[in-house]
Amino acid sequence: MKKQQKTASINFDIHLDDNNIPEKIKWHATDGGNKINDAKAIMLSIWDGVDKSSLKIDLWTKDMMAEEMKFFIFQILDSLSDNYLKSIGDEKVAGEIKKFAKKIGKISNVLK
Repeated sequence: MKKQQKTASINFDIHLDDNNIPEKIKWHATDGGNKINDAKAIMLSIWDGVDKSSLKIDLWTKDMMAEEMKFFIFQILDSLSDNYLKSIGDEKVAGEIKKFAKKIGKISNVLK
């Protein structure tokens, strides 16, 4: 007898104004209970293995402040280094990504 595979979903609800600009972003994960979470921004990348290309969804709400976006971008770059190291195991490239993230953090005044 074949064991049933577990599945989970992450769902996003984007509330738009009359000009299709995001006003609210709500999300929940099926394996995270019934909690609905608020977000100000989403940056989602999906790898299409057939076409060998990435697809991107970048959304942010009207009330996402520029300072928040700077920190969000810095955190994405910094975590990219960690993800690269974890998935590829290449410490040299991961270190370069980390250095770049820190440089951007300093230039944008996110880091001191």
